[in-house]
Amino acid sequence: MHLKLKRTPGIYLVGFMAAGKSTVGHLLADALGWSFSDLDQEIEAEQGMSIAEIFDTRGEEEFRKIEQAAVSKRVSLIERGKPMVVALGGGAFVQEAIQNLLLRSGVPIWLDCPLERVRNRLDAGPERPLARDPEKFAQLYEDRRAAYAQADYRIAADCDDPGEMVAAILKLPIF
Repeated sequence: MHLKLKRTPGIYLVGFMAAGKSTVGHLLADALGWSFSDLDQEIEAEQGMSIAEIFDTRGEEEFRKIEQAAVSKRVSLIERGKPMVVALGGGAFVQEAIQNLLLRSGVPIWLDCPLERVRNRLDAGPERPLARDPEKFAQLYEDRRAAYAQADYRIAADCDDPGEMVAAILKLPIF
C-alpha cells in the first residue's frame, strides 16, 4: 500500500455532480472493508435541510463554510487511523483550502464523467441548484475541471457500471 495511504487511510472521490462519487464510494468502501462517508448526505442530516435549501436560504458562501467544516471533521477521523472512503460534493475540491487538506491527508481520486453523461443523469431539478441554468451549468463543468485535475489519480467515469470504476480504482498503484 502507498505510504501516504498508510499514514492517513483516506480516499476522497472528487468530481462533478452526478459523476457517481456516492455510488462508487459505497462500493469501494465495501471492497476495502472501510467506512464510507457521503459528505452531502451528512451535511443535509446535520443541517436538517437539503443542499438546495441551504443554497436558497443561506447562500453558497455559507454552504461552503459548512462543507469545509464537514471535510475537516472527516479528515480528523482519518488522521486518527479510521480508514474511510469519502464522496465529496462537486464543488468541495474546487476550494483551495479543502484541496490542499485532502492532498496532504489521503488520496484524492477524480471521477471524470463526460458532460453529456452528467446531463443524462440529472433532471436539473430544484435539488441541484447549480444545474438550473444549462449554459451556466456547462461553464461550471469546464471551470471545475482544472481543479479536479489536481487529484492524485483520474478514473474515467464514462460508463454506467460503478463496478467497472471500482475495479479501475483498485488497480491503481496505491494498493
